Amino acid sequence: MQTIFSFPILFCGADEALESFIVEIVRAHENRVSPVKNVTSDPNWSFGHSFFFSSTIITTIGYGNITPLSTGGKIFCIVYGLIGIPLTLILLSAFVERLLIPVTYMLQFLNSRLGHLYQAFNIRVLHLFIVGLLVVVFFFLVPAAIFSSLEPEWDYVDSLYYCFISLTTIGLGDFTPGDSYEQPYRPLYKVAVVGYLLVGLTSMMLLLNVLYDIPQLNVGVFFLLKSDELTNDPEKVRLHHGLGPKYTQQIDEAPPPQFYRAEKIKKTGL
Repeated sequence: MQTIFSFPILFCGADEALESFIVEIVRAHENRVSPVKNVTSDPNWSFGHSFFFSSTIITTIGYGNITPLSTGGKIFCIVYGLIGIPLTLILLSAFVERLLIPVTYMLQFLNSRLGHLYQAFNIRVLHLFIVGLLVVVFFFLVPAAIFSSLEPEWDYVDSLYYCFISLTTIGLGDFTPGDSYEQPYRPLYKVAVVGYLLVGLTSMMLLLNVLYDIPQLNVGVFFLLKSDELTNDPEKVRLHHGLGPKYTQQIDEAPPPQFYRAEKIKKTGL
């Protein structure tokens, strides 16, 4: 008992040194430096790590494991986000626009083969199921297996959890790839993860677009006006049937030439 109570007395004169040591540990943790491992590793702000950090800003994932500390860094982060986030959405929307071409061909193929057996709604649901299954397999299940083999401290559930948190842009930051100091080729690994995130986010936007193209599954319809209040306005009717977070351009079909000819005859009497 005397030894326990005398322990603070023996170190009473070392309070300042202990406080300084704790400050160094906290500062090392804030700068993503492990204070408990004596290892030689790549710098935390290599090109790969900086590229990964920049991508988490413009994709709005924002893990939060690395943050700017200086005032200039915080201001630059704000300006970079204001410019980068809209441009990234435009870029991903362009990718979705291209991917909708083969996806539409798939729907047409299903209609040609199953249109005489099932209703249009059932075929659209089957089409949505196929697209969703492809997204789940190639952007959740398979990447989770890859991450679990590359990350020494992750099991398959942790990897699947990371894929879900990232591609839904929740970005809690409790799991981030490439943070292990024993990880080989860490900068290159970070760049590869950025590619996975961009392609995965594009696939999620594509899946949402396919979902909201089915009026019966579009929950936003319930927040519109009643149908009898929309019939007098063609624009509202069009919005009523096409509501959803459209990530692609919506081009109205031009009237056929006969329409303009009939209008001209009606006005001129010729």
